[in-house]
Amino acid sequence: MTSSLSLSITTFIYGAAACAYICGWVFKKNFMNHSGTYLTILALIGNTAGIIFRWVESYDMGIGHAPLSNLYESLVFFSWTIAIIYLSIEFRYKNKTIGAFAIPLAFISLAYASLPSVNNNIQPLIPALKSNWLIAHVFTCFLGYAGFAVAFGLSIMFFLKSNEQSKLSLLLPDFSMIDDLTYQMIMFGFLFLTAGIITGAVWANSAWGAYWSWDPKETWSLITWFIYATVIHARLMRGWTGKRVAWISIIGFFAVLFTYFGVNLLPGLHSYGK
Repeated sequence: MTSSLSLSITTFIYGAAACAYICGWVFKKNFMNHSGTYLTILALIGNTAGIIFRWVESYDMGIGHAPLSNLYESLVFFSWTIAIIYLSIEFRYKNKTIGAFAIPLAFISLAYASLPSVNNNIQPLIPALKSNWLIAHVFTCFLGYAGFAVAFGLSIMFFLKSNEQSKLSLLLPDFSMIDDLTYQMIMFGFLFLTAGIITGAVWANSAWGAYWSWDPKETWSLITWFIYATVIHARLMRGWTGKRVAWISIIGFFAVLFTYFGVNLLPGLHSYGK
């Protein structure tokens, strides 16, 4: 089996898992929630296999490198990290409703990677990317992004829970659980984004001779870091909870998306989208 086929099948499994979780939440069907869990585990296995197959294929082509070097590969890895984090939360807190808000993000990421506009060819690394820092930098950054993605899903849950007129809000976890999990995911994402910025700076120094060059992606990574640092500071020093944290979480995730996609439209040293 090729990586493309494995990941194509995995995309549909993520979609089925997302539908199962949503149906389980809306129609209060436990068997749909359980189906969502099994499908997510299956999708994660397929996602992992696709990454491994692509890694092997690159070596078979004589240009072996970790599959983390372009937009397609980063989207595949992003969906993998979201699924890993979500399943960890589900197994710890025994609440499957969160899957209705987290797994669709994994599906969207992999579905976007499948679009014809996204180049899925395995290509040789440019000289600047030929470094042992590649895996460390991308791995930490995307774990951070995935943490923020799950926090975003939880923030949407918080606002839906606030609508007391909706019967669906009664099926969501209580406010304190959503709020605590949102903050935990923000902390998780913040720590890994910090590690990603540090490893990226070290890598930049070895590749381009400077730790920081105010490249658009570097600049927006710093902006994103400050947004989440603000909410963490406000939580610790001023006791912010609830809607204020949820709003900043949503704003922060849009900053993440711009850091990830938007800056590829601007001239700079990072060219994930090219």
